[in-house]
Amino acid sequence: MLETNIDDMNPEIYEYVMEKAFEKGALDVFLTPVIMKKNRPGILLSVLCEEKKRRALEEMIFRETTTFGIRRYSVDRNTLERQFIHVRTKYGVVPFKAGKLKGETLRYTPEYDICRKIAMQYKRPIQEIYRELKEQLEEYLKQTHLR
Repeated sequence: MLETNIDDMNPEIYEYVMEKAFEKGALDVFLTPVIMKKNRPGILLSVLCEEKKRRALEEMIFRETTTFGIRRYSVDRNTLERQFIHVRTKYGVVPFKAGKLKGETLRYTPEYDICRKIAMQYKRPIQEIYRELKEQLEEYLKQTHLR
């Protein structure tokens, strides 16, 4: 985990920094509001990465933010096995991420970028798109006996 506190950077830049971090191989990036010395509001930038990506990510953080220092520490991480299934829906073929534990599928999730694209294309609320896609997934799973 790479972390740094920042209290002097234009907040618009964080989106760019997050994109760059993912491009450099970050597993996760998140921002946490913090109160720093002298009661100044700031942001804790946290970047989760594999050790082999650490140096590239540290360099990017130094180049793209106003920080003078980065803390790093090891964290243990456990994840579900991931697999994608592609389901034909009324919006076309949509990928769903399946999360598995010991071979058992615990959950399916439609990909956000696809849901966003569909919502914008059809001028519909994204929550409705998620709901419809999950309903169509359930029907697909019943028909294919995957569940």
